[in-house]
Amino acid sequence: MANINAAPKGPEDIPLLDIIIVGAGISGINAAYRIQTEGPAHTSYAILEGRASMGGTWDLFRYPGIRSDSDIFTFGFPWSPWMQNETMASAAKLKTYMTESAQSQGIDQHILYKHRVVSANWSWEKKHWELQVSVDGHEQPIVFHSRFILLGTGYYDYEQPLKTTIPGIENFKGKVIHPQFWPKDYDYTDKEVVVIGSGATAVTIVPAMADRVKRVTMLQRSPSYIFSIPSSSAITALLFAIFPATLAHSLNRILWLFRSWLTTWICRTFPTFAKHLVRRLTTQQLPPDIQWDPHFKPRYNPWEQRFCACVDGDFFAALLSGKADVVTGTIKRVTEHTIELDNSDQILHPDVIVTATGLKLKFGGGIHFQIDGKRFKWSERFSWRAAMIEDVPNLFFLTGYETTSWTLGADVSARLFMRVLHGMEKQGAAVAVPRVPRTDVPMVAKPMMSLTSTYLKTIDQVLPKGGEGIWAPKVNYFVDMAVAKWGDVSKDLEFI
Repeated sequence: MANINAAPKGPEDIPLLDIIIVGAGISGINAAYRIQTEGPAHTSYAILEGRASMGGTWDLFRYPGIRSDSDIFTFGFPWSPWMQNETMASAAKLKTYMTESAQSQGIDQHILYKHRVVSANWSWEKKHWELQVSVDGHEQPIVFHSRFILLGTGYYDYEQPLKTTIPGIENFKGKVIHPQFWPKDYDYTDKEVVVIGSGATAVTIVPAMADRVKRVTMLQRSPSYIFSIPSSSAITALLFAIFPATLAHSLNRILWLFRSWLTTWICRTFPTFAKHLVRRLTTQQLPPDIQWDPHFKPRYNPWEQRFCACVDGDFFAALLSGKADVVTGTIKRVTEHTIELDNSDQILHPDVIVTATGLKLKFGGGIHFQIDGKRFKWSERFSWRAAMIEDVPNLFFLTGYETTSWTLGADVSARLFMRVLHGMEKQGAAVAVPRVPRTDVPMVAKPMMSLTSTYLKTIDQVLPKGGEGIWAPKVNYFVDMAVAKWGDVSKDLEFI
């Protein structure tokens, strides 16, 4: 394999690389570490990042209160322990952590910023990918060549939010903000704010804004499950007090992994019990003038959609302070200065409307992929072990879990990739391509994610299909990681 010590500095210095990672977010950084520590000797790679900085989501989003929506102990890198007794980390701390972790391993030396991959074509003749890359300072795209592409691009659109119909929103004379594009240094002091939405973003923004606004109202069409998580853990503190830091981190990570699995299992196995428990805990934290029904009574069972976490009950504390409120109803129309609701005499008078209505799905970072010049659609093809695409050579993608930390699933795919690389090296193979077995009974298609959240309604039009057996979506971290480390990674995979 080719060997470079760092990423190429310009178009005149671009060798054929073994691997190009697209995206310098948490998935891409973790994959780079796996390549350096577990990949075949002298494997060359570069990370192409369209933005000017690493961090992905945690560099893009700037809305008030932005933080991880999973515990940091499992969301962080397993090879770079999060050493603070802090359950949920802010975006700023996450970005600092990612930067320091990447620098500690020399991964930052492989990143090319402001390099946006526009298209990628697989050449069966050359047996490698040719990527057209838009680079700041160059009028024409620069061509990169790589044996493998590893997509660390996530599954939503960085450039466009989810389009939601809000009748009359164009008539509003105040400020309209989508959280994905929060204005830098925007001052919302003493303003009347209405946050439209009931998901994790809205539940984060409301308490973060409550101290400075005149009033903030979460306007929801239907409620979500909201669960309080402590900002620090007594068990975590005890582990770090008793054991050496590295061992304490490992034990703490295992405990949080088990806790996440157990919570999801209980909710899905005993939904009635879970609903009663969440109702009791929620009711205890509500002020007397805000009722559980209709404001906190979801239409679905626990973990049919993601739970919304609030740190130390900050969302409920904002309600108790009187600076925050919840309104449940359907918007009839937005006027120049008001929001009118259907089936209600209530009228809201916001200065600012925050449309926390969800994210738009996008797979593969919007790159135009071709095989010998012919386009193909992701959504028409099955995914092999939720990491490769049917009949697409030498292409891996990194996705996480829907009920636990994203990084866990991305790491499973990265470890799987390393196993495939070593298998190819032993066989002297240049190409690995998944092939769906041809049988009389077609494979039953399943969505890659099973949650019923609004932003996932179009998932079957955007993401690859899940199937059965090794073509099924990721569902269990412990099983999936065991397979990635020790299982058969050659079934339905053709080596050429």
